[in-house]
Amino acid sequence: MQIRISWPSGHLTATIEDTPTAQALGKVLPLASTAHTWGEEVYFDTGVSVPIEDSAQQVVEPGTVAFWTDGNALALPYGPTPISRGDECRLASPCNLLGRIDGDPRLLATVRSGDPVRVELTAG
Repeated sequence: MQIRISWPSGHLTATIEDTPTAQALGKVLPLASTAHTWGEEVYFDTGVSVPIEDSAQQVVEPGTVAFWTDGNALALPYGPTPISRGDECRLASPCNLLGRIDGDPRLLATVRSGDPVRVELTAG
């Protein structure tokens, strides 16, 4: 499935794989939330609670769409976080992997903490 993530100064799309977490997320879309930033990561509450998956990872590529089970949140890293070593994207804890942002994940740099965020399925 493909989702669109929008905030006041921009938007992007992401391609989501068919995983148990993605299925749970799909059931609550569209959703509105409030953005938080942590280094070069944007995250926001989804209201979805799922268990950690066997394939969960803590260090991911920029542009990975991840689900932080500890915070019931989508985590969208685009660069280093406060606990990264070097230039890696290190999430707060292992996260379920959902997919990838289409295009340049650095667009997320325009998201400000407190911005309203909307996530919806795209047509097609």
